[in-house]
Amino acid sequence: MAGLRKAPFVGTVEFLGANSSLAEDLASQPLKSVVMGFAGFEGEDHGGLNRSACSRLTNVHPKGTPLKNQRQLTVLSSEEMAETAAAMGIETGLDPCWVGANVVLSGVPSLTILPPGTRLQLPDGGTFVVDMENGPCKFPGEIIDRHHPGQGKSYPTAAYGKRGFTAFVEREGTANLGDQVEIFYPSQALHPMLQAL
Repeated sequence: MAGLRKAPFVGTVEFLGANSSLAEDLASQPLKSVVMGFAGFEGEDHGGLNRSACSRLTNVHPKGTPLKNQRQLTVLSSEEMAETAAAMGIETGLDPCWVGANVVLSGVPSLTILPPGTRLQLPDGGTFVVDMENGPCKFPGEIIDRHHPGQGKSYPTAAYGKRGFTAFVEREGTANLGDQVEIFYPSQALHPMLQAL
């Protein structure tokens, strides 16, 4: 029996981007199409087969510890981004480049809290896997402030629970704007430890 169930909805790729200048800032550059290898998106500085442990994992690994890279991609929802922009009072919306997006999908309910292990599959079979929710930080706010002075500082609060997830490539392929993405989620029950929270 398959360990994954197919979701009753599909997502649509509304944005693709890569950041090849991470030393400067978090902003991504828009793409119409991108090759997705086992190391992540071609041209993406967050890519690679390995990475160093960051501050989000300090209770598990000392900062700087070499790890398998499961944070190759940042995936967000166009609907959740619109909700974030509204909460910030930005009527024109948020540009995906400002928040360092690699993929923005529409049509996926509650995208940010898709379970870890969920597979998202492109038409050519290319597949990326949900690692975990991507908690909002101050860095997108700094970029937003350049375009909407004084409003960027509200980003971490406005984007809480709506910042999308980080992901890694499981199967190589090519992503294109407008692609339909099928979603397969783990069929296991919720652990009692989580039900009690």
